[in-house]
Amino acid sequence: MKALAKRFHTRIEMRQIGVRDEAKLLADYGDCGKPVCCNTHLKEMPPVSMKMAKLQKATLDPSKVSGRCGRLKCCLRYEYDTYEEFRRELPNVGALVVTRLGQGKVVGLEILARKMVVLYEDNRQILTDEKDVLTVISKRKKEDNTVEA
Repeated sequence: MKALAKRFHTRIEMRQIGVRDEAKLLADYGDCGKPVCCNTHLKEMPPVSMKMAKLQKATLDPSKVSGRCGRLKCCLRYEYDTYEEFRRELPNVGALVVTRLGQGKVVGLEILARKMVVLYEDNRQILTDEKDVLTVISKRKKEDNTVEA
């Protein structure tokens, strides 16, 4: 470094940067085929967790959920708020609901489609639209089988 400073007659300063910052400077395109988010529109590098990937039902294979920097993809954080908002508007898994087809228990959610898998009293599991829910009887059952209102 001293040799370079002497040769170019200038002060040279080296700083260590994080892997996300490195990707921001060097990366071109993400797996989606678009320019990487950190290089186009993200001003801050938000923290990203596996909880966000699980909510979005992303594969938990590290090679699929990792970005160019080797850490969890920033888009998981970017999309998390939308998933969280939609999830709050749907009944929880375990909730008892009344729909046009009868009473049933929510056993799964398709958050972006705003649908839920309902297990009806006759053991049919049907993908039911949010609009088809007439009433939510209970939020969900607790582990000791008492009903939480």
